[in-house]
Amino acid sequence: MKLKTLQDHLNKWLLLYVVLAMALGLGIGYPAAAWTKAHQSQVSNLTTLMVFLIIYPMMINLRLEALVKAGKNLKGLSIAVLFNFLWAPLLGWLLARAFLHDPMLALGFLLVMVVPCSSMSIGYTGLAEGNLELATVTVALSFVLAIVAVPLWMLGFAANYRVEVPIQDMLMSILTVLIAPMVLGYLTRLGLTKWLGEKKFKEIQPFFPSLSLLAMYGIVFLIFFAKATLIIEKWNMVLMLILPNFLFLLLTLAVATWVNRKLGLSYRDHMAIVFASTGKNNGTAIAIAATAFSPMVAIPAATMPIFQILFLALYLKMAGWVRSYFDQGEVSAGKKKRVTHQP
Repeated sequence: MKLKTLQDHLNKWLLLYVVLAMALGLGIGYPAAAWTKAHQSQVSNLTTLMVFLIIYPMMINLRLEALVKAGKNLKGLSIAVLFNFLWAPLLGWLLARAFLHDPMLALGFLLVMVVPCSSMSIGYTGLAEGNLELATVTVALSFVLAIVAVPLWMLGFAANYRVEVPIQDMLMSILTVLIAPMVLGYLTRLGLTKWLGEKKFKEIQPFFPSLSLLAMYGIVFLIFFAKATLIIEKWNMVLMLILPNFLFLLLTLAVATWVNRKLGLSYRDHMAIVFASTGKNNGTAIAIAATAFSPMVAIPAATMPIFQILFLALYLKMAGWVRSYFDQGEVSAGKKKRVTHQP
């Protein structure tokens, strides 16, 4: 029960803790710039540890066996994949071209766009009484597809911005932050369920997302700590991210809601898809940026949670309206079917 309380607390105050981590990173990092420069390897090693602690716990709670059930909802999965790997990168590219003129900042923003949904979308889906099975399968499938999709998209975007992509480093970082934690998480889950039993394992499950959240706060702190001087001296670049982030979240939520209703999805399936399509895995994006590119590229991913949490929490508050909107669509579809079948 205490573990569940901790998880609920960290989710409820996520925005506050992210802002505090950013503020502490800047407040401590700016006067300690000389120390940071002299201890870059230690900071890098600590960042790698935080990266692992973000992804690995997510993988423990993720049922990879659920991929076998993907065929049961092919329509929903296809829509989620299109939003994650086609809509988000293309919309992100348009927004970056329009609002972000610093190549590294634009590349960081685009990296956030091409890294798919976080396992936190499962939590939002559950709170909205959506289709948890579909949300789980979507997250697992997205992680697998990201192994191929992220490097391909980033190669195209980097060429456009005349920035060289360290493809070998990026593939190694994906191996480190996606594949290795996925395999270790799966093996850990098997070991724990065998040792504790399914019932006892469910009791400790809230600990794993809590660990991921704590590690995410840690890495946000480290990113802003390591680059405090750069961020403070170029504060305008953070302001540049407000409008593209705002427009991406607003347009994706609005378009996904309209499209999913038009395609005849139920409210439960829609909630699984909309959270998985809109919420980005900022921890993974930070990890890839920090290990394959530079801390500058990680800044958009470090600041994205501020906007993402606000929008997804507001959409969650609108669940009653969204449910009635989809119920009306089902009623209208039912009336059309009756009219069509009349002799």
